Amino acid sequence: MILIAIVVCEVAFWVAIIAGLAARYLLRRPRLGGALLILAPVIDAVLLALVSLDLLGGGTASWQHGLAAIYIGVSIAYGKRMVAWADAHFQYRFAGGPVPERVTGTRYTIKCWRDVLLTALAVAIAAGTLGAIIFLVNDAARTSALSDFFRILGIIFAIDFLWALSYTIWPKKAARTIPAATLSR
Repeated sequence: MILIAIVVCEVAFWVAIIAGLAARYLLRRPRLGGALLILAPVIDAVLLALVSLDLLGGGTASWQHGLAAIYIGVSIAYGKRMVAWADAHFQYRFAGGPVPERVTGTRYTIKCWRDVLLTALAVAIAAGTLGAIIFLVNDAARTSALSDFFRILGIIFAIDFLWALSYTIWPKKAARTIPAATLSR
């Protein structure tokens, strides 16, 4: 049941974002667009409430509950960036906005390290959510599946850290452009 809630919340999250951007740029209703975009964090709160109600109502935690905690952490930590990314691409595609920039070199490395900070925030939120659920349920037998997720959160952080470190050592190069004269041959 929780897995279905996660899928529904993820779909609802993106529907709210797309509807908000469509209202902002296609319908030229920025206030309506802003109101629809505000629904994205509300959806996270709904998922957290569903997970809590399920476990406080006597349910036994499973991997889906841990996945919900990770989803909530990522959504809160990266939500603003995801909306900004979608906004830039939507504006470019449908409203004559500028081409979204693709960063390379040092700027990409800095972006990677900012992602490490956001991932640390996501991991902290997910760990806090897991810890709060374990504390509130107060039944080790029913929440044992959640304890494994602390290790998974560490792995997620380590991967992102290594990703940023790799681009510090080997910066991302700009895409090669092929001269027009070469294409006409």
